Amino acid sequence: MEKRYFLHKEEFVLESREIFKELKICYHISREWNESGEQSEMQRRKKVVWITHALTANSNPCEWWSELVGEGKFLDPRKYTIVCANLIGSCYGSTSPLSINPETGKPYLLKFPKTTVRDIVATLDLLREKLGIKEIDLLIGGSVGGFQAIEWSISRRDIIKNVALLACNARITPWGNAFNESQRMALFADPTLEQQDFSIKKGEIVARGGAKGLAAARSIALISYRSYQGYNKSQYETSNEIIWNHKAASYQQYQGQKLVKRFDAYSYLSMINLTDSHNIGRGRGGVDTALNMINANVVCVGIDSDILFPTEEQKYIASHVRKGSYREITSLYGHDGFLLEWKQIETILKEIL
Repeated sequence: MEKRYFLHKEEFVLESREIFKELKICYHISREWNESGEQSEMQRRKKVVWITHALTANSNPCEWWSELVGEGKFLDPRKYTIVCANLIGSCYGSTSPLSINPETGKPYLLKFPKTTVRDIVATLDLLREKLGIKEIDLLIGGSVGGFQAIEWSISRRDIIKNVALLACNARITPWGNAFNESQRMALFADPTLEQQDFSIKKGEIVARGGAKGLAAARSIALISYRSYQGYNKSQYETSNEIIWNHKAASYQQYQGQKLVKRFDAYSYLSMINLTDSHNIGRGRGGVDTALNMINANVVCVGIDSDILFPTEEQKYIASHVRKGSYREITSLYGHDGFLLEWKQIETILKEIL
């Protein structure tokens, strides 16, 4: 797959009524696809699989879904036209808090406008139109990627044939809001976040603030992504003599620092704010009415150990859309099972493709 950029040079109005003068979208696509939107006969014959990514992923599913996407894998970009775009507000190439605010000449950082899932879907549809893709054979997303997929299935129900929703729901729950707010509190508890310091290294803007808060926020999030059984198996202490410095504690520290090395606190804040906006029923008469608008065949995939998005939420979607079915995968890894249980996911996708 090739990494490309789409620059939308017109104003983009957000749901908040704030305006981007222009937008940059980083995306990956199967190599032979023409940027002009003019398709070859080979391209017209290939089914289009659009992947929407989760909270801190990027536009290259060959990296974060490497057992499922790539040459020789089930989702082979030589066999299908595969597209994945980086979310605006993320730090992997699309317009983000590290982008220059034209009003100040400095990075947005904390002044980056809040975006909604519907804003994100609108940017995805701009990219789809630019690429000349008239129909999506399979739209697939897990977690926050599922938020985008279900919203897009409603807003452009004329162009999406099949959608696979993994470990997500139809609207953010108070349980989800609570985790998000706890992470925001951790971010703002780090006083360096509001100092908004940055530097420029090799022509790229690097945010210096909020690193400790980001590590703490990631630690909070990780608990919601995993399971009781999973932690007790992977972090179990074989010695009876440990009093402090448990394996689970060092694991949380490690995961926090791991994210700090590849993400920034301002983009992370943007992403959790985005998550709070999720509600397909807003302005549509409620969730049930919105679900009934979907024309696509919908396969909802739940994970038996997921505490962030329990299986009852995927079952609800499947039973309230016109053409829905439910599948369940077994995992010790909780919510993260949608990234790790690729063999079970592949079996489900084979039913669709």
